[in-house]
Amino acid sequence: MEPTYNELLNSLKPLKSTGNAPVVYDLFAGCGGLGLGFEAAGFRTVGFEMSEDACATYNRNLHGSCNKVILHPGQDLGGKPDVIIGGPPCQPFSVGGLQNGKQDERNGFPAFLSAVEKYAPRFVLFENVRGMLYKNHKYLDLIQDQLRSLGYIVEHKLYNAVRFGVPQNRERLIVVGHRGAWRPPKPSLQRHFTAGEALGELAMQIPPNARFLTPSMDEYVAKYERASKCINPRDLHLHLPSRTVTCRNLYGATGDMLRIRLLDGRRRMLTVREAARLQSFPDWFEFAGSEESQFQQIGNAVPPLLAKALAVAVRTSLMSGDLDREAIRLAAESGKQFELGI
Repeated sequence: MEPTYNELLNSLKPLKSTGNAPVVYDLFAGCGGLGLGFEAAGFRTVGFEMSEDACATYNRNLHGSCNKVILHPGQDLGGKPDVIIGGPPCQPFSVGGLQNGKQDERNGFPAFLSAVEKYAPRFVLFENVRGMLYKNHKYLDLIQDQLRSLGYIVEHKLYNAVRFGVPQNRERLIVVGHRGAWRPPKPSLQRHFTAGEALGELAMQIPPNARFLTPSMDEYVAKYERASKCINPRDLHLHLPSRTVTCRNLYGATGDMLRIRLLDGRRRMLTVREAARLQSFPDWFEFAGSEESQFQQIGNAVPPLLAKALAVAVRTSLMSGDLDREAIRLAAESGKQFELGI
C-alpha cells in the first residue's frame, strides 16, 4: 500500500546524525529545502547563505547550522566536507528571465566550483533550472568540463519533482560529480499527489488577512489568459498537481497561476503554509522573516521530498566500494582546464 502525502512528509524529520555521518556543505543553501532532504537521509549539514531570513529559517528547523555569508571564489569555509551540494542562483538561467548566464552578477558557479576544487569532496551535486539546457547549454558544458578536470565523472538529468511525491509539476536540472558508484534515484510511487491532497482542509478555508483578487485584477488576468490562448483558467486546480511554485506566482500582484477559486466564485491567493505544502515542506517547518520573504524562500527552495530521494542515492553511492578508477581517469583527461571565473 502506497503512503499518503502526510506520511511522506513525516519521513522528512531530520535525523540526529552520529559523529561519523558524512558531512555536507550546502552552498547557496536558501531556507534549507535541499539540506532538509539530506538530513532526513542521515547526513550532517553545514549551510552557507547570504539571506539573513533564509539562514534563520535553516537554523530554526535543521540540526546543522547555516552561516550568513556572501560566497566568492577562493573562500576558506573551514573543515573537510564529504559532499558539496547547492543551488546557485537560478535567475541568470531561467527561461522566465533574461538568461544572461555567466554575465549575470548573480552567477554563483565560480564560487561553487572554487569550493569543489579547494575541498575535493567525494561527491558533488547541484540543482538549477532547466533553462541551463537551452540558451546557456554551452556554459553548462563548461561547468561539467571543469568538474571532469577535477577528477569527477559527471552526469546530468532533468527531474520532475511530481514523480517523487511532490504535488507540483516542477522540472529541475540535477548535475552530479561522482567517483563511479552513482545510481540515480528512481520514482517509487505509482501515482502523483494533487494540490488538493496537499492542501487538505486548508483549501476552502478563508484565513485571517486572506488576499483576494479584486475585480480589476480579474479583468487583467482575463485579458492575459485570452492573449496567451489559455484554455483553462490559470487557477490552482485541486484535482491536479500544482503548476511550478515560484516567487512571482506566490507574491505577484495577481498570484499568477496559483490562486484558489472558492465556492462563491472569489479567487484567493495562497498562504505561506499552503505554498509550503505544495513544495513538500512539513507543517512543523517554520519560516522566518516577513510574509514576502517567506514566499521568496519557499519559491526558491528545492522540494525536500525530491532532495531526500537524491540524498538517499548519494548516501548509497558513498557507501559503495564500486569505484570506477578507469572512468575517473578518462573523465579527468577529457575535462578541459578553465579558470574558475567562468
